[in-house]
Amino acid sequence: MFMGTTPSFTLRVCRPLTEIEFCAWVAQAEPGDRLEYHRGFLALDIFPMFARLPDQPRAELASLGARAFCAAEQGLVHLVQERLSAVLLCESQAA
Repeated sequence: MFMGTTPSFTLRVCRPLTEIEFCAWVAQAEPGDRLEYHRGFLALDIFPMFARLPDQPRAELASLGARAFCAAEQGLVHLVQERLSAVLLCESQAA
């Protein structure tokens, strides 16, 4: 029996993703689909002392991170990270 592979789909957002948008993506995602829900160092980006974000966007990012972790604990998603070059990381933080 031939088992084909499911084509994967990667979604990269150009603006901060909301918690609601993340949940909607999880609900409709197919196996193999990928979502870049944050680019940066999430643990530092939500920590008030190190974050360059204002309070409201930082709180929204923290909620998004918590929701992603909760979805992973429930077995709905696998959280992975991709190492970016220092140049790419600096460019994405400058945007």
